[in-house]
Amino acid sequence: MQLRAIIAVIFAGSLTMTHPVLAEDKPVTEQVVDTLTTLSGGPHAGYRANHAKGIMVEGSFTPSAQAASISQAVHFQKPTPVLVRFSDATGVPNIPDANGNAFPKGIAIRFQLPDGTATDIVSISVNGFPAATPEDFLGLLNAVRDSQASTAKPSPVEQFLGTHPAALKFVSTPKPAPESFATQPFFGVNAFQFSNAGGKKVYGRYQIVPVSGARYLTQQAADKAAPDYLMKEIVERVQTKGVQYKLLLQLAEQGDDVNNATVVWPDSRQLVELGTLTLNKAVADSQTAEKPIMFNPLQLTEGIAPSQDPILLARPAAYAVSFGRRLAK
Repeated sequence: MQLRAIIAVIFAGSLTMTHPVLAEDKPVTEQVVDTLTTLSGGPHAGYRANHAKGIMVEGSFTPSAQAASISQAVHFQKPTPVLVRFSDATGVPNIPDANGNAFPKGIAIRFQLPDGTATDIVSISVNGFPAATPEDFLGLLNAVRDSQASTAKPSPVEQFLGTHPAALKFVSTPKPAPESFATQPFFGVNAFQFSNAGGKKVYGRYQIVPVSGARYLTQQAADKAAPDYLMKEIVERVQTKGVQYKLLLQLAEQGDDVNNATVVWPDSRQLVELGTLTLNKAVADSQTAEKPIMFNPLQLTEGIAPSQDPILLARPAAYAVSFGRRLAK
């Protein structure tokens, strides 16, 4: 695979970058944010280090009849307001929506609970992740960074992919441009433990499936797409006819690895429908409204607990670094 094609599917928003020296004594999560910022040609004041370009909409979540049998979480008992942010990958605030660097797409869902608290889901448009640990993810990002000025054959990123099959699989997975965010499925790459009122516990991963079905642009159409076609279309669609997704849970079976985001469970695993997301309202001045919000996959409520997946446990720390820098600008 050519280096440019590799970079086009890994969180690399800019192909012309400076290479600041990273302090190795920083926490890995902070180094990840530093490298993402470098790869995007940043820092871009006031924006996230990754998934910088986004749009927020609002709606509600209605649980299914079987949701309560999976978890006692309050939003699985009765309808709950939601705030949803769709996003493009990279830290480039104006990246074209159909650009190869803008994948995977992201969705963040905030369930606004009756007691004033919230719980979040943060997912991407690819089933699986390129690294099992924050250290390996940093290694991948640094390899991409170091390959820009390298004349080595194989390049640093090619060397990395040659010894990390999960990363190679991730970057090789097709990532076509969707017709709309409303036709893009999303996947929770990290597992959580769910417990119901009777104390029964299961592990599962979220899937967020568009009711209208998955549909994608042809390459020819993607090449001609307007830079903000996804961001503008989803607002228009939400306001005119609404958008719905099914929130599903893929249940782990005995022996399934629940602590490794690179391991995709077989399609034969049971899917339970947790409920329906209905989005029907745009957020006024989304860019301003989203700046002070940090979606956090470990902002959980009773009935949902984290697995010991190292990527999951590291995500809030990385988000917090990016969040702090965003608010400081």
